[in-house]
This record gives sequence, C-alpha cells and structure tokens, in this order.
Amino acid sequence: MNYRRMGRWGLKLSEISLGAWLTFGDDVDEKSAERMLHLAYDQGVNFFDNADVYQSGRAEEVMGAAMRGLPRTALVVSSKAFWRTMAGPNGQGLSRKHILESCHASLRRLGTDYLDLYFCHRFDRETPLDETVRVMDDLVRQGKVLYWGTSEWTAEQIEQAIDIARQAGQTAPAVEQPQYNLLVRRVVEQTLAPLADRTGIGLVTWSPLRSGLLSGKYNGPKASQARLTRPKYDWLGDILTEANLAVARGLADVAGDLGCTPAQLAIGWLLRTSQVTSVITGATSEAQLQENLGAGEVPPRLTPEVLSRIEGLLAGGAV
Repeated sequence: MNYRRMGRWGLKLSEISLGAWLTFGDDVDEKSAERMLHLAYDQGVNFFDNADVYQSGRAEEVMGAAMRGLPRTALVVSSKAFWRTMAGPNGQGLSRKHILESCHASLRRLGTDYLDLYFCHRFDRETPLDETVRVMDDLVRQGKVLYWGTSEWTAEQIEQAIDIARQAGQTAPAVEQPQYNLLVRRVVEQTLAPLADRTGIGLVTWSPLRSGLLSGKYNGPKASQARLTRPKYDWLGDILTEANLAVARGLADVAGDLGCTPAQLAIGWLLRTSQVTSVITGATSEAQLQENLGAGEVPPRLTPEVLSRIEGLLAGGAV
C-alpha cells in the first residue's frame, strides 16, 4: 500500500481507503464488516470513511464495533454532518448546535474519543459560514477533531472558508471529499484540482466506480440483482444509460488488455491524479475488497496510449 500526504498537511492516508456508504449496516452485517475492515487494515489501509447519515447511524455503529481490537492510533477515521439526523428545526445543517450534537453522537456510535477527519457533508446556505468555521475550529481545539474538511462544496465556497479561518486565526478546512470517477470528472479537474494546487487542501474522492457501473457488473445479462437495478436505490438517479454502459464495456476491453479488472482500472485511473490523496472504495465482500486493493498496481500501466484510448471512450459522455 502506498501512502500520500493529505495535501500540504502532515497526515498520511492510504491511497486506497474503505468507506461505509451503502454497505456497513445494510448489505454488510457486523461480522462481515469486522472481517473486511481487518482485512483492509492487514493490507495497509489506514483510512476508514463514514457519515452520521449512512444507514441512519447504523454504519457508524457497525464500523465502531469492527474497529475494536485494532490500534486506534494507526487508524484515520472520519465522519460527516449536515443531513437531517435529529428531530426538530435544528436537526440538520451546519449550525453550531447541529454540528456539536452530531459530532458527539458520531463519537458515541463509533466508540472513539476523537475523529481524525470531520466533514461538512454539504454547504449550508442557511448558516453563516463564519459560524460553521468557528464551531469546527472549536472541535479541533477541544481535541475531538484533528482535521476538518468539506464534501461536495464548490472551490469558491472552500476558498471563502479558508479566508475566514485565516483572518480569524482559526483552523481552516484541510480536505475536500468530492465525487470523482471516469464519468463524473469536470468539477474536480477544472476547479478542485487547481484549488488543491493553490491552497494545499487534500482531495479524498468517493464513488470511483459510479455506484458499481464501472466494475463491469452491468455489462452482461446477470445484473438483475445488482444495486442500481433495485427499487430502493432509485434515488441514485439515472446512471444506467446506454452511453454509460458503452463506456463500461469499453473500459472492460481496456482492462482485459492490461491484465486487470475494470474496477481496478477505474480506481487506478484516479490514482494517476497527483492531487488525489485517497480513493474511497466500497465493498460488500472480502473478494470485492481484495480486488479493489489491487488497483494500486495499475497506474504504471497507464501509458499515454492507454490514457488516450480511455479518453476516446469518454468523448462526449463524462460530466
């Protein structure tokens, strides 16, 4: 496993990490989660991502149980706050009240005294940005959070938060968590990567396989039980388009020529990006996790010719 510094900061993350979104506490039960988390740790993964809203808090409980027995100081554990997780008008957002109560609830569910990374899960237009920056700084000063960051914020919003923090002598956001994959790339490549170069923030990216589409599992006739075909995941949107499936089929051909799987190629393609600190992967089985972890061997195979071939597949399709 390779490790990368989180932007300009001293924290080092495994370049491939394990997240709990749509898996822990749902398709993955406690025993399976423990086996997978320990397997990931044994393979060198040190960053484990979560959020209070994942499976209504159950994902944090399952991850917290799975972490027992591992050295806490060797782990980088994250969570997030923004979405509604509590009753009443203050049960969501980035107000001082909701962030403090959300952080304490996440710490209880995860069974830990502190979070290495704590993300503002979306931008809150109803809360003054200086209020959010101040409460995140307070959590850092209290030792409950080591670094704070953002998720799905624009470059302009992140830069505003950095400016507010610097002017007030407070802790600035250190990391952004955007979606980034072969089919969703414009925001990262046009705005966030340049921001990372200017300010030194790290980027830890999610959905490297576009909710499984780029793994190739939808290329054949046996996809009827995969996630994107299930009614409860309708909220993910219209990912299973013919254009996207054509990209997935073409990617599988490239992967076959390189001697890797489509999932490994999709993750390896992200790892070629110097501004990316870690690619957050999800898995529902140990075999799937092991496959994803093999993606670290792919970047050296991405010659200019291979990258050009991939760009040809994406022409006109990626956003």
